[in-house]
Amino acid sequence: MTASAPAAHLAELNIATLRHPLDDPRIAPFVELLDPVNAAADGAPGFVWRLVEEGAADATALRPAGEDVIVNLSVWESQEALWDFAYRSRHLEVMRRRREWFERHVQAHMVLWWVPAGHHPTVDEALERLADLNAHGPSPRAFTFASSYTAAEAAPHLQGV
Repeated sequence: MTASAPAAHLAELNIATLRHPLDDPRIAPFVELLDPVNAAADGAPGFVWRLVEEGAADATALRPAGEDVIVNLSVWESQEALWDFAYRSRHLEVMRRRREWFERHVQAHMVLWWVPAGHHPTVDEALERLADLNAHGPSPRAFTFASSYTAAEAAPHLQGV
C-alpha cells in the first residue's frame, strides 16, 4: 500500500518597499485599492487565508521586514488559484502600477511554498522562505511562478511545519 502525500496548500509572501509613506497623497491610489483588492482575494476561488493585523482589514501596518516595507502573506488551494487572482482580477491593476508606489527590488520579493492544509504560516516563516530563495535559488522549499514545484515534490519539506 502506498502512502498518499499530505493535503497541501500554497503559501505566498510578497514584500514591497514603499516609495512614500502610506499617508502620502502619491500613495493614495494604492491605498484606495486595498479594500476592493483584498475583498476580491477573500472571495476568489481557491482563497484560503491572508494575514491581517489584529483589529484591521489588512496587514499594511505590520512592518516585520523594515519600516518602509509592507508584506502580503496568503494561502491558496493551488498555484492556479493564486495565478488567476494575481493576473486575472483587479489585482492586476496594482501590479501594472506598482512602480508608481514601490521601489524596484534587486533580489526576489515574492516566494511560494507548500504548507500542510490548515497551516497558516507566520511572517517569520515566510521571511525565512524568501531568504532561502534569495540565498539558494528556487527549490521545492521556496520557489516562484517561473520556477514552480508541485506539492508532491515539496512533500519532504512539509514535515515539521
